[in-house]
Amino acid sequence: MKIIVCVKQVPDTNEVKIDPVKGTLIRDGVPSILNHDDANALEEALKIKDQNPGTTITLLTMGPPQAQEMLQECLAMGADDAILLSDRALGGSDTWATSNALAAGVRKIGDFDLIFAGRQAIDGDTAQVGPQLAEKLGIPQVTYVQKAEVKDGVAKVERALENGYEKISVNLPCMLTAIKELNEPRYMSIRGIFKAAKFPIKVWNADDIGVDKTIVGLEASPTNVFKSFTPKPKGQGVVVAGDTAKELAGNLVSDLKKKHII
Repeated sequence: MKIIVCVKQVPDTNEVKIDPVKGTLIRDGVPSILNHDDANALEEALKIKDQNPGTTITLLTMGPPQAQEMLQECLAMGADDAILLSDRALGGSDTWATSNALAAGVRKIGDFDLIFAGRQAIDGDTAQVGPQLAEKLGIPQVTYVQKAEVKDGVAKVERALENGYEKISVNLPCMLTAIKELNEPRYMSIRGIFKAAKFPIKVWNADDIGVDKTIVGLEASPTNVFKSFTPKPKGQGVVVAGDTAKELAGNLVSDLKKKHII
């Protein structure tokens, strides 16, 4: 079985700050990590590989050259191959343009049985790239996968809903997008780390994947960010004292009157 796992390097959201004047993300000195849901997608692919000898896992990502570090981490977990789509022509792509580039990358890779991806990236939270990629490749898709079993050319999955889940069977090849409930991602192994450090990661540009440059990049992206900002901090809260409910209510009314709120 041949599995492709789409992964993304994203800023660590616990460290992201926004310039209060420019309203843009401050990326200098901000660490990058493997997108959380993509880690679950990779883990599920690795579980299938463990259960099916001969299965290969190819990583596919689009980003700047430093995304190779994230790919090395994924290789250290057990993936077999890694491809980075990196080109200034691809820079600034929104979800539509990104899926165009990834689709071209998948076509260059060739045959596959299954594509895994995370539900969404924590830096965008759109959950659009996976479904768009499936549509452009003309394959069936199941999103929000919380349980999966692949056997005899069929993927039997549970798709999470707001108030439960639905069971779906879909023929391979197909696209599955993972959520955190699907599994618990494994750690890198010592042997994997040494192997990944020497692994030659493939870097493809726009010409390598043969993508039409009029459908990728910032200029081709129909989505534009009008404004980004951080909410103004709220004032410090006030604790109303009182021994009984009646006293608390009286003190609250008194405070509100002093501030001319009532």
